[in-house]
Amino acid sequence: MLVLAFDTATPAVTAALHDGERVLAESTTIDARRHGELLVPSVREVLREAGASLRDVTAIVAGAGPGPYTGLRVGLVTAQAFALTAGVPAYGVCTLDVLAYASGLDEPFVVATDARRKEVFWARYADMRTRVEGPSVDRPQDVPGGLPVLGAGARMYAEIVGEDRLVPGAADYPAAGALAGLAAERLAAGAPGDDGVLTAPHPIYLRRPDARVPGPPKKVTV
Repeated sequence: MLVLAFDTATPAVTAALHDGERVLAESTTIDARRHGELLVPSVREVLREAGASLRDVTAIVAGAGPGPYTGLRVGLVTAQAFALTAGVPAYGVCTLDVLAYASGLDEPFVVATDARRKEVFWARYADMRTRVEGPSVDRPQDVPGGLPVLGAGARMYAEIVGEDRLVPGAADYPAAGALAGLAAERLAAGAPGDDGVLTAPHPIYLRRPDARVPGPPKKVTV
């Protein structure tokens, strides 16, 4: 098994290679404006570091969001293009699930990432592998209370969600090593398609993009 994973659903442009037992190479750059510019070089770097090529990869996994429209599309379109080139399957994984998996928590908690517009994307978990609610998009004050919370959205709105609820040491952004590890775990368990974690590589959109198709020109009468 050789899983190539990457995520562009947040400001983190992250890529990793996993052999089914451990992360062989990983690269992460925090830059919300350069997903398209940074992703392919990051993939090349992890392949080079691991001494592998795209032909060696057996599965490709991309973070499926939720996240901003443009950045999210970069990762998913790249995953589909690489999968077609290599002749291997491509999968998507909810980006919030990656943060949950990386937390290592075995108790209920919430993951929240920045959704812009003074909102957060969030999901509730029974443990690091089990999502029980979401993903959703809401105002920070509407995120379920009474549980530990992690992610960049939680830290950004700590005064609203409660600083005492923040999970110490938890990552703000997803890391491709965790994404690859979660995917490798599910593939080893024989999860071939939509098992609730591994899905088709389609974006998770919880609202319409900011861009709009212009409407017809207004009629001008004399």
